[in-house]
Amino acid sequence: MINFDFFMPIRILFGPGKLDRLATETLPGKKALVVVSAGQSMKKYGYLDRVVSLLKQNNVQSVVFDKILPNPVLSHVTEGAALAKKEGCDFIIGLGGGSSIDSAKSIAVMAANPGNYWDYIGGGSGGGKPVKNKPLPVIAITTTAGTGTEADPWTVISKDGANEKIGFGLIPETMPVFSIVDPELMVSVPPKLTAYQGFDALFHSTEGYFSKGANTMSDIFALKSISLIFKSLAKAVHNGNDLEARADVALANTLSGIVESTSGFTSEHSMEHALSAFHPDLPHGAGLIMICEAYHSYFASKVPERFTDMARAAGVDVDALPPEERPLAFVDALVALQKDCGVYGLCMSEYGIQKTDLPHLAKNARETMGGLYEGDPCALSDEDVQAIYERSYL
Repeated sequence: MINFDFFMPIRILFGPGKLDRLATETLPGKKALVVVSAGQSMKKYGYLDRVVSLLKQNNVQSVVFDKILPNPVLSHVTEGAALAKKEGCDFIIGLGGGSSIDSAKSIAVMAANPGNYWDYIGGGSGGGKPVKNKPLPVIAITTTAGTGTEADPWTVISKDGANEKIGFGLIPETMPVFSIVDPELMVSVPPKLTAYQGFDALFHSTEGYFSKGANTMSDIFALKSISLIFKSLAKAVHNGNDLEARADVALANTLSGIVESTSGFTSEHSMEHALSAFHPDLPHGAGLIMICEAYHSYFASKVPERFTDMARAAGVDVDALPPEERPLAFVDALVALQKDCGVYGLCMSEYGIQKTDLPHLAKNARETMGGLYEGDPCALSDEDVQAIYERSYL
């Protein structure tokens, strides 16, 4: 019997040229804090200047906060929230990739609430306190296709010096008021980052499809997202100016965010967050690529029908295979896509991860984001996690 709840309050403005709508849309305030990364891409390619200019055309003032790291940290959330309060900003814009938009959501929480952001975090050393005041409204303008954060309430922040990288979110309070997904803003993303981000989006959808939270609605978005990534990610990696491929991957990413909002993650994301919590130079997507073959191989036999469906969505002619080979056909397709994108065989050791670290990483994954294990289709022990790490280690 079909049974589900579906709630998606975020308006998505999708397509080439949609950034210009920022000048005419009804905005949720009169002064925005524009949150961008500490890198130069938003300035180099003119995206930041365009946003500031479009806001001005819409009679909205803006202040820029440009310190966000690829793996965003608590201290910058605190600093950004303080700036928003000082400047009297009444809404937040996240401009850039997942780190900027995630930070914008967290800053929106702390611009309206007292104490330390970690007081409200539920895992690790977090205080788990309820958020009493409604966060400031958030607008997401994504220039990458990886996290799906423009279509979900989630934000992932690391606690400085504590090796804790933990997700947080409130439904619907930290969902963007609206999100702009303009593929023209993504043509500047380098090939390797395009691949890392695309695989991140892919795993949001695969995890959501075989998690215990999967339902009729999330399945629709997950399978379409998987199909689009297998169709177009390699094309976008090899030719960043292929706007059609960029649009396919951008749509897959936004759909993956809807999957996150309606189904959920599994322990794969907990496992990667442990890696990049201790090694913040490791891009999140790269960490996921490192463990994905062993991780998906582990679960293929646990939910074979789901993996067969994903293989079909990936373009595999599963009906031509013996039934017992169909689930692992998805893993084979996953490896082939990594090779097509030039990211197969990424090494943990290149980021300073030692094999002797793996038991501690397995423990950290559960202690900080153990809630994601509840989405696994079967119980995964710390020994199982360590074994997946070991099979992934290069």
